[in-house]
Amino acid sequence: MTSDELPDFKKDFKSLLKKYRTLNDDLEIVKKVLEIIPDERPPFSFRIDNPGLKTCIIKVKKIACKAIKGRGVNSGLRLIYAHFQEEQRITFIELYHKNDKENEDRQRITGNFK
Repeated sequence: MTSDELPDFKKDFKSLLKKYRTLNDDLEIVKKVLEIIPDERPPFSFRIDNPGLKTCIIKVKKIACKAIKGRGVNSGLRLIYAHFQEEQRITFIELYHKNDKENEDRQRITGNFK
C-alpha cells in the first residue's frame, strides 16, 4: 500500500504541527494502521458519501494524539483520505481539528477526485 498527500493536506499538517508537536509520530501510526486496514471501521472511521466519485473517501474521526494528554482517541483531530483499492494507494486529502472546522471541505474532495 502506497500513500501520497495533496498539497493542501501538507499545509493543514504544517499548521497543526505547530500546535500539536507529536502529530508527526501520531500520523505515522495512523499510516501504519491504514496500510493494513484501509477501509472504514466504525466508530473510528466512516465512508463519506460522494456520488459521482470513482473512489472511496473515508473520514477518520478518532485519532490518538500524544500532545493532547488525557484524551486518547478523543483528540478531536479528523483525517480525510481517498482509498484507491485497485491501485493499493491512499491519498491524504485533509487534516483538521473539530474545534477549528465543523466538517470536511467537500469542494477540496470533489475538485481533486472527479
